[in-house]
Amino acid sequence: MKFRFMNARMILLAVLGLIPSGLVSAGEPVDVVFKATFDGSAERYLIVQPEGFDPESPVPILIALHGHGSDRWQFVIDPRSECRAARDAAAKNRMIYVSPDYRAKTSWMGPAAESDLVQIIGVLRHRYKVNKVVICGGSMGATSALTFATLHPELIDGVISMNGTANLVEYNQFQEAISASFGGSKQEKPEEYRKRSAELNADKLKMPIALTTGGRDTIVPPDSVLRLAKALMHAKRSVQLTHQPEGGHETNYDDATKAFEFVLDQVMKGDKRKRD
Repeated sequence: MKFRFMNARMILLAVLGLIPSGLVSAGEPVDVVFKATFDGSAERYLIVQPEGFDPESPVPILIALHGHGSDRWQFVIDPRSECRAARDAAAKNRMIYVSPDYRAKTSWMGPAAESDLVQIIGVLRHRYKVNKVVICGGSMGATSALTFATLHPELIDGVISMNGTANLVEYNQFQEAISASFGGSKQEKPEEYRKRSAELNADKLKMPIALTTGGRDTIVPPDSVLRLAKALMHAKRSVQLTHQPEGGHETNYDDATKAFEFVLDQVMKGDKRKRD
């Protein structure tokens, strides 16, 4: 996807939340501001329409969640492999590409971020003929993608999680930010950490899922995701694990692309999720 800057009219329409689909050029990111139902704050997301977009036809959506310390622009302009793979996958599959702040820059998918994303999906479903919703992310975004799919499996048709954690009860990094997002520490809000941990709620994950991990990742250690993958495989879920024993806190372009292909090939074919 090639991106261009918005003109003044587009910016004004975005701020007002009045972007008609016909005014958005393919490949042009539009910065949308909306009033959050959670607390009335002004929140943002970027939206990019695919080439040849027809607002009257069914369209799939790819939601990309940024990492800790970043914001909605990361997955739209960052040249890193995970971000490029996401953009390329959206373009190849002619998906609407959405990159929310979800309470940047230290979200970790707490209650406010969760509510914002539910609201965004609702708006998109109302505005477009959405037929599939896939969520992806890297690091904090990977964790948040798993968390959101766990909390709202009815809204998500596929997940690509790159270098995230699946267990926020045991995870010990970024505790100040996670505590602020979750409304308290592990000791103060134990249930909040449990219900947002994909590993502890693996039975809810019945959609196609691709996971990538690095054996030498010390920022977000892979252990919980490896256990989650094993549990999902045991339950005969559609899951792909790409583990690089010598890899760190990153996913290379080839591995990221394969992860997107694994999930999107199934989602785009309309494979039914097993709900038994």
